[in-house]
Amino acid sequence: MVRTREQAQAAREAKLDELHERLIGAVEQLVSGDDWRRALTFAARFRARSFSNTLLIWAQHEAAYEAGRVPGPMPSYVAGYRQWQGLGRQVQKGQPGYMIVAPVTGRFATTTPSDPESWRRLGKGEKPRPGEVVRSKMITAKPAYVWDASQTSGDPIPEPPAPKLLEGQAPAGLWDGLAELVEERGFEVLRVPHEDMIHGANGMTDYTAKTVAVRQNMDQAAQVKTLGHELGHVLLHGPDQEDARQHRGIGEVEAESVALMIGAAHDMDTSGYTIPYVSTWAARVDGKEPVEIVKATGERVRKTASTILGQLDTAQVNDGTPPGLDREAPQRDQPASVTHERSAPARPASRRRVEPLPEPETATVLPGSVRGL
Repeated sequence: MVRTREQAQAAREAKLDELHERLIGAVEQLVSGDDWRRALTFAARFRARSFSNTLLIWAQHEAAYEAGRVPGPMPSYVAGYRQWQGLGRQVQKGQPGYMIVAPVTGRFATTTPSDPESWRRLGKGEKPRPGEVVRSKMITAKPAYVWDASQTSGDPIPEPPAPKLLEGQAPAGLWDGLAELVEERGFEVLRVPHEDMIHGANGMTDYTAKTVAVRQNMDQAAQVKTLGHELGHVLLHGPDQEDARQHRGIGEVEAESVALMIGAAHDMDTSGYTIPYVSTWAARVDGKEPVEIVKATGERVRKTASTILGQLDTAQVNDGTPPGLDREAPQRDQPASVTHERSAPARPASRRRVEPLPEPETATVLPGSVRGL
């Protein structure tokens, strides 16, 4: 029996409702600071995907492990059915995929991008007119499926070299890379002899003097962690942000979480990263449900950390994409806020696209010029 368009749409909506409920359940499991830390450590290893989809993969793989369908509690690489086939591997019979949310995008064109009413949607294969700007943006969502490598068989998966660190050691080049990103935002990086010089803190960001200070009487790993935390403040927060008066707690969570994801992506020990109870900071924003705050915070952290990691020339753990998969293809599960814009005719694509650092967004810092860890 051929399904009608209405039946197909209803089936899609039912699956999206199921995904929403499953995601809410996964978010509600993030109760303590340790729960959040484990979730972010996991997300750092699957940072190519949205925070929501990371949680969905995490929850479904855990269920598959408990049911005995996969051999280990932690997934390694995830990809779509045909992507695995393209790598010479086949999903094993009887292995259900992990359902995630994928965007459905459309292309829109205009000669006056500042006028929201001027955008017109391009048809399939339609080219923009001369002088038009083209923007690709999400118009709806659909369910999609991915499988872990352990659910497939076939050609061996090449394992790229992973960073190896001794206790207290910092990854090669990480301090310099983070410092460069701080300096690109107009801040000077200072290394001070001890914490008494920065009000007893490990690190301090002074928005008036435009300085980021880190105390030197810590091991290398702690210094790098602190610099990553302060870089999170530089990118996401500032004293002129209006909402900072109310949401300082979330600002500290965001900065520490950015540092945590940077560390996890370099295979650093994340047990020393301190995050307050989720139920405390997620309830700080009036008029919004804590579940929505947790999801939004996780996605802001992921995007910021991923942007930072994409601009570092350091050895990092894989981002969950199987080695050998075409990395020029766009990610299928990016959030709706991400758009890609170009003028017609399009320029040839570069081999490696480096996204600019995000501008400071939601305020989470109390008014004043100094921020310390």
